[in-house]
Amino acid sequence: MIRVTSNFDSGSIDVIDASDAANIRLKLRPDNASDFAQWFHFRLSGARDVDCSLKIENAGQSAYPDGWPDYQAVASYDRENWFRVETEYDGQTLTINHTPQTDVIWFAYFEPYSWERHQTLIGNAITASPWVKLEQLGVTPDGHDFDLLRIGVQKGYYGINKKKVWVTARQHPGESMAEWFVEGLLETLLDPQNPIARALLEKCVFYVVPNMNPDGSVRGNLRTNAKGANLNREWQTPTLERSPEVYWVREKMKQVGVDAFFDIHGDEAIPHNFVAGCESNESFSCRQHDLQEAFKKAWLAASPDFQVEHGYEVGKFGPETLTLGTNWVGNEFDCLAYTVEMPFKDTANRPLPEVGWNGERSTQFGSSMLSALYAIVEQI
Repeated sequence: MIRVTSNFDSGSIDVIDASDAANIRLKLRPDNASDFAQWFHFRLSGARDVDCSLKIENAGQSAYPDGWPDYQAVASYDRENWFRVETEYDGQTLTINHTPQTDVIWFAYFEPYSWERHQTLIGNAITASPWVKLEQLGVTPDGHDFDLLRIGVQKGYYGINKKKVWVTARQHPGESMAEWFVEGLLETLLDPQNPIARALLEKCVFYVVPNMNPDGSVRGNLRTNAKGANLNREWQTPTLERSPEVYWVREKMKQVGVDAFFDIHGDEAIPHNFVAGCESNESFSCRQHDLQEAFKKAWLAASPDFQVEHGYEVGKFGPETLTLGTNWVGNEFDCLAYTVEMPFKDTANRPLPEVGWNGERSTQFGSSMLSALYAIVEQI
């Protein structure tokens, strides 16, 4: 008997009818307290060696329908090794065609990053170095720990204050590549034999929030927290009732300061890695412009997976601009502030069709950002 289920960490799908393997009818499930729908993560069992056609019938009404053309879903037999599978989009229905080789297979919008793996990430970081401290900024509405990792000491040689570098990820919980990115960044930063990491920690203290939206991540939401808030539109006026996650981070930033900020995301439609800065801010300064240009040049030199030809148009967010994390931080602290975007699809400039853009490539990209930061650290 064929079964489609999603009652697990980050699981999300609605089943219309799974009685016919050639026409398994599914629907995207919206976030628990909003209308955003795009993330899916489910298990198919009982279909070994059966040609299956899984049809997500409301893909055309998803949050970002432009994300479906040229998109290939991901699948795994063991939840460790994920690969891309044949996927078609006709303007309304997203169809996944696959013949499972085992009794059970998992499908997802992107390679998931589980809450359990988040716990391992925190444990690995804390035990990697005595310079890593965990601060629990709060407990989310669903009862999850809200973790901040401080890496390094706040004063360097002769009592000189170090630069404060902030990295936040996964404000939008369905953008799981963001936490993979942070995993790679932390692995490199905490490698005691890595010369770039050692040099950066002599000059900087890092504040890293690996998962800004634990509730949404576990619930299988695309964009929002348990209260229905799109956290990356809450930075101007966050509240403890609706967006405590942003409120806690903002308060900590105001307490310790910010010299550089990187907010890690994923983009549904654009098949490239890119950054979006603070050009739309009225307060955007010549110093910020020079820092942005220097950082982009440094990252281009550090990673062939980075590019600057494709990205968002300046002014894309209009009156919402200062509600975004990057723009609020850049305006508040007059510092280098960038949103980092990675694709749900493959990268068009350097594709790997078997896996597309995935967790491993995201970790390597996260590691490479430290090389770019090192190149400009004296300027921030």
